[in-house]
Amino acid sequence: MPDLDLVAFRRDLHMHPETGFDLNRTSDAIAKVLETAGLQVTRGIGGTGVVATLRRGGDTTGVALRADMDALPIEEATNLSYRSRTPGRFHGCGHDGHSTMLLGAALRLAADPTFDRTVHFLFQPDEENGTGAAAMIADGLFDRFDISRIYGLHNMPGLPIGQFATQAGPFCAFEDNFEIRITGRGGHASMPEKAIDPIVTGAAIVTQLQTITSRSVSARDHCVVSVTDFETDGARNILASNVVISGDCRGFEADVSARIEERMRAIANGISMAHGGICDVDYSTSFQPLVNEPEATARAVAAAGRVGSVDPAYGRVGFSEDFAAFLQHRPGAFVLMGNGTEGSHAMPLHNPGYDFNDNAIDGGVSYWCGLARSG
Repeated sequence: MPDLDLVAFRRDLHMHPETGFDLNRTSDAIAKVLETAGLQVTRGIGGTGVVATLRRGGDTTGVALRADMDALPIEEATNLSYRSRTPGRFHGCGHDGHSTMLLGAALRLAADPTFDRTVHFLFQPDEENGTGAAAMIADGLFDRFDISRIYGLHNMPGLPIGQFATQAGPFCAFEDNFEIRITGRGGHASMPEKAIDPIVTGAAIVTQLQTITSRSVSARDHCVVSVTDFETDGARNILASNVVISGDCRGFEADVSARIEERMRAIANGISMAHGGICDVDYSTSFQPLVNEPEATARAVAAAGRVGSVDPAYGRVGFSEDFAAFLQHRPGAFVLMGNGTEGSHAMPLHNPGYDFNDNAIDGGVSYWCGLARSG
């Protein structure tokens, strides 16, 4: 077995972050270690995805354990000795830690002569954009590998090290994206009466979009509508001709997604017409809601309980996770694992000052190994 320092491996991934499907260095580093350990390694699943299979005993039907590999396209703002060496790219979500923990579990199980199951270790590209899981599935993941259940894990800043959290049923929200394009008639800033001002139209639309949550969706349902960008083609003394408004919506139920889209189109088109402009709305879903299967969740809870403390009824979380796509094909469960409560380890995910906590690695490895035995 390779004598691998997991902390050093994680920090090397952190120093050399790659994004999306452009994960050649990351996936190669992971695959080489797994090949050296004697696992059957399949590269290039869904682009740069890696599947490593450990086959022991007579039962060839295996569970799958998944980690994501991609970083974020943002600038790191830490002073760590192992900070990102690539400008504008940063492991600000802890996928370097996720990959390292799953790699460590694969090595530990491969070195254990008492292990007697088949397990598939999945290393996924492009989780952040929500297309990596679909790419692996389209590339025949569930046809080429006999997978009965599938499990995922994500670190959670603010939860103590050794604490896990999950729940059966809906757990992570869907993510819908929208772009509203308003066309008016530009002109001189001193003569607004001769123009059709799309900025005024857009401002009214932004204000009214807030009523979707408060007036169009039941208070019993989780619903978030966030405008995240407002772009014009004007200048200080020029009334714009075009405005583009974009943003993000979250919830857990398909009827909430449909209601948001219906009301958004009605609001945007109605206000644009009232102001004399033209409006076009694009609305799409990038992440499906993540729904944990009850039996698989119970297995994950039991495995987590053998490592640390676990909250099996943590409640729904508002962020989205590409792992949801796998759960539409196989039963499984997704859990959160504590990343610590102080300093950079408690910073929010996607914050430039965040860092994965190396003290969580051993617990994560132990959790994966326990789940591989019983999941």
